[in-house]
Amino acid sequence: MIDSSALDPEDRKIVTLARSARARNSVPEGAAVRDETGRTYVAGTVALDSLKLSALQTAVAMAVASGARSLEAAAVVTEAGAPSGADRAAVADLGGPATPILLAGPDGSVRSTTPAG
Repeated sequence: MIDSSALDPEDRKIVTLARSARARNSVPEGAAVRDETGRTYVAGTVALDSLKLSALQTAVAMAVASGARSLEAAAVVTEAGAPSGADRAAVADLGGPATPILLAGPDGSVRSTTPAG
């Protein structure tokens, strides 16, 4: 577990936003990403019959659709383990392989930080 007081305030913000999305929408995961201008994009899991996206994939798609050119950081709040390969690939596609992904539990405590690539 990572001491949240050691996190950059902007990283704490995206963890909080991801946690809020998860709780507000009663979905398995909440995610938030921060683009190169500091804008944030927040999403929950999408589970339709015809479309299934993780919260992190949805947040990246929202950033792309809004004109983001790169990502500074990503956060996902989930009970699951490490981000999937598809999640890491989505973040790396827009942010590059060094973009950090913060993995937090439902209580908002950051369990790990891993590069996208």
